[in-house]
Amino acid sequence: MLGLFLSTALAQGAPAAAAKPTIIETLFPFAIILVFFYLFLGRPQQKKLKEQQAFLSSLKRGDEVITNGGIFGEITGITEKFVTLQVADNVRIKILRTQILGSATKEGSS
Repeated sequence: MLGLFLSTALAQGAPAAAAKPTIIETLFPFAIILVFFYLFLGRPQQKKLKEQQAFLSSLKRGDEVITNGGIFGEITGITEKFVTLQVADNVRIKILRTQILGSATKEGSS
């Protein structure tokens, strides 16, 4: 009985050697993933960053803004690094310019 199984096993032989993939075939999926991440994650983030930098450079006195901490105020003073906001009558705070999130008044609304 053992001879029957042994002869069947020997008759099957070794499988044919599979062709080795080239370096291009190996790296192609990784390249596709990198392109995907760049197009769908990297570029929109860069665009948003450029828009925020343009907004911060266009700030001027009298603009109403909101900070990252949720404080609303009107710009009363501005330097290269800092902005002075008036948040209430006779109440002014000085914050970093980079901490301004956006405009408190939307254009086009009354």
